[in-house]
Amino acid sequence: MGLHPDASLDRLRCADSLGAACRAADFIQESAPERLELKQSLHEQIDARAPPEAIVASSTSGLLPSDLQSRCRHPERLVVGHPFNPVYLLPLVEVLGGDRTSSGSIDRAIGFYRDLGMHPLLVRKEIEGFLSDRLQEALWRELLHLVNDGVATTDELDAAIIYGPGLRWAFMGTCLTYHLAGGDAGMNGFLKQFGPTLELPWARFPSPELSDELIARMAQGTNRQAEGRAVKELERLRDDCLVAIMQALQRFEVGAGRTLAEDEARRGRRPGS
Repeated sequence: MGLHPDASLDRLRCADSLGAACRAADFIQESAPERLELKQSLHEQIDARAPPEAIVASSTSGLLPSDLQSRCRHPERLVVGHPFNPVYLLPLVEVLGGDRTSSGSIDRAIGFYRDLGMHPLLVRKEIEGFLSDRLQEALWRELLHLVNDGVATTDELDAAIIYGPGLRWAFMGTCLTYHLAGGDAGMNGFLKQFGPTLELPWARFPSPELSDELIARMAQGTNRQAEGRAVKELERLRDDCLVAIMQALQRFEVGAGRTLAEDEARRGRRPGS
């Protein structure tokens, strides 16, 4: 996506201890493994070493900030800042506070992420899994059911997203898409026409048993989709596609393209340079 004009390896410093890393920090992003006891212990140590005014963010994908800040002397500055992989390309970061997080800390965290060229999304209510992962989990569970029941293969289900709703989701999302589906009547018209279908037994949200057979089907399907390509090769392909999509969307200033356009405007760069 291009370097910031002031980017330089000379400005990167590595610390050999937690204290040295935190001592003069303005913003700390914790990205430890998703284990509550480990994160609580780590935040207790960070809290004791970082300046009181420093913001401390956790990249947890589901743990609650109220639990993470339970051992901190300065719980008001702890937030969740949950980014999405690949973090260096996807602009979304979910931001939320715990019971004792101050509104000022949330505002500062949002401002910090926005200055990085990201799209901070405020999660208004503390909830396990936050927003995006809960939506992804619902789709993932239904996908497992369809594979488990022999309805479809993994490549067929991915195609059902890639060539249809996935392209719309990149710039419009589900809600606005359905709003348009209602015609001039908007979402009201859509729900009047299609709302009754919600009572049909299409989706089953409880997760199926991860049996050996289901695991084998999932593995066989995705291996077939990989066509012998290594993970690193697929990651490069993914990244190149994401860059191309975001730059294409930038022309229309929608979705991630708008975030990219706003970030380049702040940096004084020409679009796509």
